[in-house]
Amino acid sequence: MTAAIKTDKLKRFKNLEFILGVLLVGGIGLAVIFSGWLFPGGGSELNLAYRLTPPLVEPGFPLGTDPLGRDVLARVIIGGEISLKVGVYSALGAVVIGIIMGLVSGYYGGFLDMIVMRFADVQLALPFILLAITFIAVIGGGLTNMIILLIISQWVQYARLVRGSVLSLRDREFILAAKAIGVKDIRILFQHLLPNLIGPVIVLMTLNVANNILLESSLTFLGLGVDPVIPSWGGMLAEGRTYLQTAWWVSVFPGLAILLTVLGLNLLGDWLRDALDPTGRTSL
Repeated sequence: MTAAIKTDKLKRFKNLEFILGVLLVGGIGLAVIFSGWLFPGGGSELNLAYRLTPPLVEPGFPLGTDPLGRDVLARVIIGGEISLKVGVYSALGAVVIGIIMGLVSGYYGGFLDMIVMRFADVQLALPFILLAITFIAVIGGGLTNMIILLIISQWVQYARLVRGSVLSLRDREFILAAKAIGVKDIRILFQHLLPNLIGPVIVLMTLNVANNILLESSLTFLGLGVDPVIPSWGGMLAEGRTYLQTAWWVSVFPGLAILLTVLGLNLLGDWLRDALDPTGRTSL
């Protein structure tokens, strides 16, 4: 009886976790999608007469204004578009490359597997900040280069995850049967193997979107990310650090946006992990 009650409470908690994650991510996503309609000026209108206005003081600026008189609410919502683009696009790129490399490496094995895995080991041994500084110094900053940098740094995680799953599946009966009747390798890889390992990949991708948002914000805060002219959460944090004691809202609200977005994505990731693997044996 006690075990049944505990199981019921756990299910309720997981459902609450899912609902909260959907509300957070969905709400921020909808605000970002309609940001162009909500704020036609792009949050870049200067109004020096209202510079550093506190929240809820002026009707047109519910979250206050920054040192140039720009609406903090508008810039937070529009900045979310950049952060979400970086998070989602870089995760998708890493997933595509990682799945292909992991499938090929795990299925064929041999010398190809050794080359891919040794390259992955070298990249994993390289600190991300060193990779980021080197990449940006050689290639340059900007939104596109930031996405490419995150793809380069994260495809290895998916490749190793997929390879491990393929190694455990390639000698199973359904794969041997497909080979016996002459099914082509590419069909075996993407029609028979991929559907059986996509669950953990989706979970890892969800968590990595959140991680990518944090990385983008951190690099932009350090001046290594998105162009400062473009509104982004990391850039707003960097702009507001000078005014923390006199105008806390300039940095606090972008920081809260990062916190809530990452929290929502992590809640969805945890829920997906349990939903796709009820036994809790999924290992990332």
